[in-house]
Formats: sequence, structure tokens, C-alpha cells
Amino acid sequence: MRASTIARTCECRPPSYSAGMSKERYIAAKQKWAEKQVAAGVRRRAVPAGGRLPPGQKLTTGFPVLDLGVQPDIPESEWALALDGLVEKPTTLSWAAFNALPQVDDTSDFHCVTTWSKYDCRWGGVAFTTLYELAQPKPEARFVYFTSYDGYSTNVPIEKCLDDDVLVATRFDGGPLPREHGGRARVIIPKLYAWKGAKFVKAITFLPNDKLGFWEVRGYSNDADPWKEERYA
Repeated sequence: MRASTIARTCECRPPSYSAGMSKERYIAAKQKWAEKQVAAGVRRRAVPAGGRLPPGQKLTTGFPVLDLGVQPDIPESEWALALDGLVEKPTTLSWAAFNALPQVDDTSDFHCVTTWSKYDCRWGGVAFTTLYELAQPKPEARFVYFTSYDGYSTNVPIEKCLDDDVLVATRFDGGPLPREHGGRARVIIPKLYAWKGAKFVKAITFLPNDKLGFWEVRGYSNDADPWKEERYA
């Protein structure tokens, strides 16, 4: 039997965005949900769970849409991805320049903090390691801070980004990445909860110190390991 410090008090689900809910109310509801879960004693596991499906998750064959209620439509001519911060070669890539970089395809599982998982998601795009080599982060760079066209942000230790399954995706399931799922481009980090993979990404900034992102400052875990159920701070 695995050691666990998880405590569950109900089968309630966290709030999801709907057309009738304002962005501000949605954000406030999600923050309140995190506060309630912490107060109820929901904590990370002392020992990571094993297996393909993380604890507390349920499989889905669909692909629910979760965002801040804003799905920016950026024309190809206006889209750009900045690589900046503590780097030797700050770079801003146009859509054409980004797609001229070496392309990869990868199949991985997707785990949302709202307790659903989707197996075998087929992504295509540019490996994070390619962007890392292009920008050449300085030795003191230890964290990556992602920002997005919809005002979103999230933070990840640099070593978590250097796995071979981390990429900036522009394709999903053999076609262009749909706008509702983060197109034109989104970050995919399969070993972390999906909120760490910023949709609508516009900048990747390398930092010496950690900087909390949008949900991290609102009560969500800074680590986000699904197998440890690191959902809330």
C-alpha cells in the first residue's frame, strides 16, 4: 500500500468557465476553490503514485476546453514568439521563422488539474530543446516563465522543460492546433498538470529566480506533479 496524505471530503468538481460567467468571476471562483481544498486538508502525496493514470484522475475521450474566457485570434503576419531574459541570443521568431525550425511529432498523455486525463495526444511543433539551443540561456538561468497573448502566465524549473517530450505545439492530431486549444501555439509539458503548458504562448523568458505565474499566485501548486497530486499550494 502506498503512503498517502490525501484527504477527500466530497466529489465536487472545480468550477469551469461558461459563457454566462465573467472572466473575473471565473478567476475568483477558481481561486476560492483552491483555498477550500487547502482548508479541507487536500495535500500532496508523500510518495508518488505509480501507473499511467495519475491518482484522482478520470479518463476522457473528449478534449474539454479550459481557458480564461479569451481565445485570441492572432494573424500569421502578427504572431511572434520571443525568447528572452538571461540568454546569450535574444530572439523573436515570426510564424514563418518558427515553422522553419526543425519540427517534431510526439504522442503523450494530458492531465488536467480539474481531474480529467486524455491518453495518446498527438502533438507536432518545435521541441523546447531546439528553442533552448537557439536562445542559449546563461548558466545562472534556472527557471522558465511563459507568457501568453490572453494575459496568462506560468512558471517551470528549467530542468522540467528539457525532457524530450516538451514542445511548443502548433499541430494537434494531424492538423493545425485549434484556437480553442491554444492555437496558434501552446506549450506541452506532459509530466506536469496541463496548466503549466501555456496556451497562446508569445514569450519564453529565462530567469535566475522563480516567478509565480497566473494560477500559482492564486493558490495552485508551484510544482504540479500529477503523480504526487500537487494540485494546490
